[in-house]
Amino acid sequence: MSYRPYQQITRRRSRQIRVGKVAVGGDAPISVQTMTNTPTTDVAATIDQIRRCELAGADIVRVSVPDEESTGALARIVPEVGVPIVADIHFHYRRAIEAARAGAACLRINPGNIGSRERVREVVRAARDHGCSIRIGVNAGSLEKHLLEKYGEPNPEAMVESALWHAAHLQELDFHEFKISVKASDVFLAVAAYQQLAEACDHPLHLGITEAGSRRTGTVKSAIGIGSLLWAGIGDTIRVSLSDEPEEEVRVGWEILKALHLRHRGVKIISCPSCARQGFDVIRTVEALERRLEHIQVPITLSIIGCVVNGPGEALLTDIGLTGGGAGRHMVYLAGRTDHTVEGGAMIDHIVELVERRAEAIRAAEAEAAGRAALAAE
Repeated sequence: MSYRPYQQITRRRSRQIRVGKVAVGGDAPISVQTMTNTPTTDVAATIDQIRRCELAGADIVRVSVPDEESTGALARIVPEVGVPIVADIHFHYRRAIEAARAGAACLRINPGNIGSRERVREVVRAARDHGCSIRIGVNAGSLEKHLLEKYGEPNPEAMVESALWHAAHLQELDFHEFKISVKASDVFLAVAAYQQLAEACDHPLHLGITEAGSRRTGTVKSAIGIGSLLWAGIGDTIRVSLSDEPEEEVRVGWEILKALHLRHRGVKIISCPSCARQGFDVIRTVEALERRLEHIQVPITLSIIGCVVNGPGEALLTDIGLTGGGAGRHMVYLAGRTDHTVEGGAMIDHIVELVERRAEAIRAAEAEAAGRAALAAE
């Protein structure tokens, strides 16, 4: 897909690692992560939640393993899901070793609380033996004591120093399959830390604003923090942290990537805020369409505009467009061109049908192209 010059983002060049089947860094697509919030020992509930996250578009899912019972449950969870699982480790390095044996694709360790160098060495040995990658997860809220004493408070320099020290330790152990995060709940602190870290190394970076808050507050903070870094070309995988269901984190993550034209999945709805000129209830219409089109995975753009002021112009740039008209009839655009009208009562069902039909046509074309490529390769 081609873009205008002002829409181009030049990504930072980073090394590439693998989290199971998902490539992270280099020229790999920016992946979307989330984390379960069910008790890991409740295997059925955790599997169900991971599968819902998969349907929402999660590439990678993190699962907390605070005790031995949880790592035991992980061994039963991993074979039942289709996405790579990251084991979240705090304090107890033995949980990392157990998680690697249980089939985790990546081990997330927090250098500030994992323990001694020897314990990290044991974790690295387990990761190497079982084909795991590692995430060095530096957090402003749990920096090492000596760094807090040195800098007086969590700041970008302290976070970057922590990250690079632990990265050097892994490299000394000849382990290079790792990514780094330097998260903070303060947007300024997190962004500054990531900017400094991006300049100092070529390791793949996992982006996030930690403890960002509720759906509304956390979405805004994450869009500002993660979005500004991605716009600058920084970041290889992201997790939006919300006090909400993990599926919502995935949806917000995708919307950030879609807004920056970094990845495309599902229906991108362009809609007006509505005003007295609207020919139909734009707000309720968009709510209904978002809900009914969640199952669409192929990228399609849809404009929903209440009147003719901006409707035709927006429709020029979308696959399907709807613009409010008079007497209860509204104009439908296909591929940017005026096509037909639809009555208000049938409008939502009609747009859903058009989108589904468009999605099926795209899938059929992709399958045909793949078939031709396979024949050419024989």
